[in-house]
Amino acid sequence: MEAVTDLPFRTICEELGAALSFTEFLSAEALTRGAAKAVGRMWPSLEGRRFAVQIFGREPEALARAAGMAVDVGASIVDINMGCPAKKVTAGACGSALMREPQLAAALVAAVRRAVPTQIPVTVKHRAGWDEQNLNAATFARSLVEAGAAMITVHGRTRAQGFSGQAQMAPIAAVRAALPPEIPVVGNGDVKDVAAYTRMKTETGCDAVMVGRGAMGNPWFFRSLAALESGAPDPGPPTLAERSRVWRRHAVLVLAPSPEKMRVHELRKTLAWYSRGLYGGSSLRQRASSIDDPAAMLGLGEAFFAELERAEAAGSPRPLIAPADPVAKSMARHGRRGGEHTEADETCVAAS
Repeated sequence: MEAVTDLPFRTICEELGAALSFTEFLSAEALTRGAAKAVGRMWPSLEGRRFAVQIFGREPEALARAAGMAVDVGASIVDINMGCPAKKVTAGACGSALMREPQLAAALVAAVRRAVPTQIPVTVKHRAGWDEQNLNAATFARSLVEAGAAMITVHGRTRAQGFSGQAQMAPIAAVRAALPPEIPVVGNGDVKDVAAYTRMKTETGCDAVMVGRGAMGNPWFFRSLAALESGAPDPGPPTLAERSRVWRRHAVLVLAPSPEKMRVHELRKTLAWYSRGLYGGSSLRQRASSIDDPAAMLGLGEAFFAELERAEAAGSPRPLIAPADPVAKSMARHGRRGGEHTEADETCVAAS
């Protein structure tokens, strides 16, 4: 997700159990002309963990060159985004617009496949179709696999839906049924809790599940999924101490790669995520909006969590209100903006 799945966010998710993380989606054209903003988002995962670089575009040569750049920085997978519904992307006939040009889409996959070493999988993420009258996910996926795609991720909405309504399981199941069993199919869309994860796997037969917005402010979701897959007890929601620790870890990570002018914005985002559902969180977010110094932002966060921890130690009830639902709140915000989503679909992290 653009402006979400940066290195700090990916690292937190990986440390809490995500099996694989994807970079923010990156324009092949921007990468090949050396645009600093795009190139600077191709950070490898820490400690040698496997990661995927996701690229988009419609020019075979540019995609091939961008894929080579991804391999050069250590990507384990090169993923092509053919699912983003944002107008700024589809207006350039990229993202989910490629579902209306299956021959070109297949040619793009073939070009990237030729450009990278055979041991590097080329994968694709796409939607159920352009609209309800054009639900071509299964035939589209089949043509991509024939062109060289080694894995397919399907978001269960059409481009026309954007992020409104609900993700449908049937198109994902259709793709699974249409492809050879050795080609993994990943389900995506509306997976924000263990029940949704289980439903996705049960109803679609998918081999893995990609989680996006459900992890925003709730990276502990991955440890619950990892426990489910291993047969271990669900560790449950984070304690206050865990929230504080992970916020602090995320903040430290933000300060390392982020350009100085972006640090306040990124720190403010972490506070918004990790304070959600806590007493005083709304007030904290209001105060954070007027701070423009990184050190002051860190101090605000430290004071916030310290006050809650003192109250907890004094015997006050656990300072959590109703469980936060970052997915619902994110969808509501984007809905108020007319349904347009400016991020690159839900391409954050996958859990098998």
